[in-house]
Parts: sequence; structure tokens; C-alpha cells
Amino acid sequence: MQINIKAKDLEITPAIKEYIEEKIGSVEKFLTRLENQEEAEADVEISRNTKHHHQGKVYDAKVNLHIKGGTLRAEYGDEDVRAAIDKIKDILKIEIEKFKSKK
Repeated sequence: MQINIKAKDLEITPAIKEYIEEKIGSVEKFLTRLENQEEAEADVEISRNTKHHHQGKVYDAKVNLHIKGGTLRAEYGDEDVRAAIDKIKDILKIEIEKFKSKK
């Protein structure tokens, strides 16, 4: 699975990039029953939605997972960028299960 990472109003450190690749890459095992899952592509966007707030849901994480037969989307906001990434991974797993049950 190819993972494309984009940042908006935020610098992606190597540690965050590795964390994203690890977490989002882990959903690939849920695609095993789908045909051509190696062609799956995940577009990940991490952004800071405000420049002056320091508390609350200041980080947004969005993923568009392009697979054969459709696109699955997950997004979540949190005060910690890693927590937002963890949550979108969980949302993606749910979306993949829904997609597989429709097939």
C-alpha cells in the first residue's frame, strides 16, 4: 500500500511521518480479502486548524483510502496529533469492514 502524507500549517517530523506510516500501514492487513489490495493508496493529511489556540481539538487528521471498488474516508480532530492518527486508524478499520460486508 502506498501512503502519501501531506501537512497543512504543520511541520511533519520524521518521527510523526514514521508513526503515520506504521499506523495507517497497519490497516493493510484488513484488506487481505479484497482483490488487488496492493494497489491501495492512502492520502493522509495532517493539519493544525488554528494558529493561536493551544488547547482543544487543534489537530485534524484525514485519510482517503483508495481501493478497488471505492474510496474510504476517515477524519478526526484531537488535541494530540498521535491520538488523532490512532483514531483515524480505528475509523478506517470500521469502514473497511463495512465495505467488505457489502461485497
